[in-house]
Amino acid sequence: MTRRRFYAPPGAFNSSLDGVTLPPDEARYLRDVLRLNVGNEVYVFNGEGKEFHCQVEESRRDSARLKVIGEVDPARPESPLQLTLAVALLKGEKFDLVVQKATELGVTRVVPVATRLADIRLRDASDATKRVARWQRIALEAAKQSGRAVMPEISSPVTFASLLQENVEKSQRAIAESELYRLMFSERDGQSLTEAKAALPANPSRLTALVGSEGGWTNEELAAARQAGWTIVTLGGRTLRAETAAITVTTLLQHLFGDLS
Repeated sequence: MTRRRFYAPPGAFNSSLDGVTLPPDEARYLRDVLRLNVGNEVYVFNGEGKEFHCQVEESRRDSARLKVIGEVDPARPESPLQLTLAVALLKGEKFDLVVQKATELGVTRVVPVATRLADIRLRDASDATKRVARWQRIALEAAKQSGRAVMPEISSPVTFASLLQENVEKSQRAIAESELYRLMFSERDGQSLTEAKAALPANPSRLTALVGSEGGWTNEELAAARQAGWTIVTLGGRTLRAETAAITVTTLLQHLFGDLS
């Protein structure tokens, strides 16, 4: 039987882990949409990989208190590949789609990137905050639907230069070699994924994939990425929409190094 799954952050569980209070949105979904009552059994995941079998003890309009029966294995396993997907900002529902499908496919982190030819420009910090909150809600629903007990991190938007600098600083701090594999996907001037794979270990535990906007990459951006140690990869001869490319890249990398067989 399909699990009726809800999300509650670690702080919503009491200190003895025998009780949990659902956030208001989840409580309303339990009460008003699924129409569950006291005594019904559900499952709650904490976004950090743990899932619990629970029983409803109290249900109000904006809160629900559950008894934890016991910890269980998550509905679906996590990929062994910790994949960060960095994506140039896309208009409206295009980025929503990428967040949704990337979550379903098992990414660990999504990083929105402001590039030279990005489809949109953020107005201010408030605009960025609202967009991130929306993407977090989309990721939550996708995690619930796909059986994941881990919520991918949705980072605040960064500039292209900041993304490159972040990776340079990681290298300078001598972080484990497995954290330094970076692939930048471009419509031109790159090697094939097969060629790039040959230069990687058989089972890298961490990868960062960067996918560009509909406008593609400028020559300056490609040169800066190479200088910062990124491998440029081109996917065949067809030109893909940016959202299609992001989903395709995630699928291919999970197939090669994760758990999509």
